Amino acid sequence: MNEIDPKQANQKTRDSWDKNAAYWDEYMGEGNDFVEVLCWPPIERMLDTPPGSRVLDIACGNGLTSRRLAVLGFDVVAFDFSPVMIEKAIQRTPDSIDNLEYQVIDATDESSLLELGEENFDAAISNMALFDMAEIDPLFQALSRLLRPGGCFVFSVLHPCFNNPHSILQAELEDRSGELITNYSIKVSKYLSPSTEYSVALRDQPETQLIFHRPLQVLFNSGFEAGFVLDKLEERAFPADHPPGKSSLSWSANFNQIPPVLVARMRLLQ
Repeated sequence: MNEIDPKQANQKTRDSWDKNAAYWDEYMGEGNDFVEVLCWPPIERMLDTPPGSRVLDIACGNGLTSRRLAVLGFDVVAFDFSPVMIEKAIQRTPDSIDNLEYQVIDATDESSLLELGEENFDAAISNMALFDMAEIDPLFQALSRLLRPGGCFVFSVLHPCFNNPHSILQAELEDRSGELITNYSIKVSKYLSPSTEYSVALRDQPETQLIFHRPLQVLFNSGFEAGFVLDKLEERAFPADHPPGKSSLSWSANFNQIPPVLVARMRLLQ
């Protein structure tokens, strides 16, 4: 599609998430295979700050990771730009969790982010959300001031190389020396140029949403230019013994050598 103004794209994205919030909340619940196998284990490992530390959960959605962080003993501030999503997060959070605060904040609005308090956080995380943001430079610039020196930002994203709006999952049947073999692969038609595309992220969701594809150099340079260094990286695929998905062409063990998710830790220089 033709590129659209970031402000218009941001409003379109907010409207879509408000409309899709109930559907996504019901689907996600308290986790799914993408969360449990691909995202949460490395996020928890990379968040190398002790319980009691103050952590910012960026674009928290229905609060899934926020609640997990709070249960681990972190002092959590979580935000999303969709007020409907924040309502779902509050509804899912038991009264017994008193070390978690939700706010409605736009991650593309640097001035609003800075109202959270400079050097007020030991770490920040964002689980599968940066590709939903029309702009990420304002977030990185704000984090360089919100985090204390040496603080880290841990995030997971759709792997830009293999799981972008221009990739296709393929299955090909091959007769190999008299044995029928199914080969699974990824066809990628575009990577280097950032792009904005409409996407059906979940089948039957009420409304399509915008996906903002950024190649690795664009993604990481936003952090480098804000004073961060990359000090940890994992490319995550389902293991070979993982149960197959509902379709042979869903991300599953069939693609155990091709990672649909990338998890990174960027640390603020002291």
